[in-house]
Order: sequence, then C-alpha cells, then structure tokens
Amino acid sequence: MTYAPLTPHSSLLTQRLKPLVVIVGPTAVGKGQVGVLVAKALGTEVLTADSRQVYRGMDIGTDKPGPEERQGVPHRLIDLVEPDQPFNVGVYRRQALAEIERLHRTGRIPLVVGGTGLYVRALIRGLWAGPSADWNFRERLVGEAREKDAGYLHQALARVDPESADRLHPHDHVKIIRALEVHHLLGRPLSDAHRRHASAEASYSPLLIGLIREREALYRRIEARVEAQLAKGLVRETQHL
Repeated sequence: MTYAPLTPHSSLLTQRLKPLVVIVGPTAVGKGQVGVLVAKALGTEVLTADSRQVYRGMDIGTDKPGPEERQGVPHRLIDLVEPDQPFNVGVYRRQALAEIERLHRTGRIPLVVGGTGLYVRALIRGLWAGPSADWNFRERLVGEAREKDAGYLHQALARVDPESADRLHPHDHVKIIRALEVHHLLGRPLSDAHRRHASAEASYSPLLIGLIREREALYRRIEARVEAQLAKGLVRETQHL
C-alpha cells in the first residue's frame, strides 16, 4: 500500500487555520486500519466519513469496524440514525463540525477517515447550493443534445469550463447540464465558483492523505471482504432491514 499526500503542507500546528488530517482511498484499500494507527500516533479519535455507516443495523454490509478493529480508538459519526430515518450531507456536516471543534478545544488534531467523497468535500470546502435552476435553459440543452451527437454537451462545457469538463464523464448529462447552467447564470465557470466558495468557507488547514494499492491486490481484498461478509451473515442482516 502506498501513502500519497494530496495537498502541500508545512507544520500542521503552526498554520493560521486549524489542522485537520483526512485519510481517503478506494473501498478495501485499508483506510480503517491506517486510520487507527494514525489516531493512536496523534492521540486522537477517528471521525468517520461514510454515508452508509451512519445507519444502525447496517454493520456487515458497510464493513463497520467492530471493537477489535477499533483497538480502543473512539470512532465517531457512525450509528447515528435508523435506516428509515432521513439523513443527508448537510446533517453529517453539522455533526462532523461539532466533533472537529470538540477535538480542537481539547488540543487534539481531528482525523477524518472516509469513504464518501461528498462528505469529505463538504467538510473541507463547505456546501455550495449555487443558483436556482433555470428550467427553460435546461430544456433547451436537452433538446440540443437530442439533435446532436452524444458528446455535444460535454464539448460545449469544455469550451467554457474545461476544468469541470475534465472532471465529469462525457455521458453524465445531469452534472454537465448543471455546470453549463451555472456558467449561463453566473457568467463564470462552476469550477471557479467552487474555488471561491471553498476559499470563503476555509476554516481548516487539511492534510489529505490518499491510500492506493495495485489494482490486482485491491480486487483480491474486495473479493475477500465480500466472502467474509457473507460468512458473517450479510444476507440475514439485509433481510432484517
């Protein structure tokens, strides 16, 4: 497994903004194990950023860490609601920020370990709703897309917002149309709007650590995880939901 810092940093404790360590990576890469090791080294707690582990009773299917995996390290932001209760990124962000501030008040560096990119981005960059939808503009784009080739909308976005175009799949028409709509309404690219919002929202100096493995090794770990989940009773857990 390889550790890759995703953002430049100096001393976390000497920055004007409050420090925040974030560990990210694909499914089964080993985020949980590394998170426990880092939490022990920092004398802190693990703040989970997983949109499924917030639900109670979904332990096996979400690979929720048990007492043995946690090794005495407190894990927060799991088992927050029942599966039939509403929960979204806004609720998660409010609760996560409260946990982050609690750790800062006690002189500890918060450690976020996540699996859900949207939740991690909400903590680092904040949430930006953007302008209200222009349904006439959207309908016009949908009509143009039907008349043109499959890549028409993506090409149109690349001309006005190449950064967003590089990030979005050419067939992700919903997000492409939204990016074009934002440019149409604000007169500037969606990527630029996100940057401005993130700068205004910045409260922390995050150290992002990305974990990676060779593809074949990662696939083997995923297969082993699924087999272990089935052996633990994944089918029964699903039937009880």
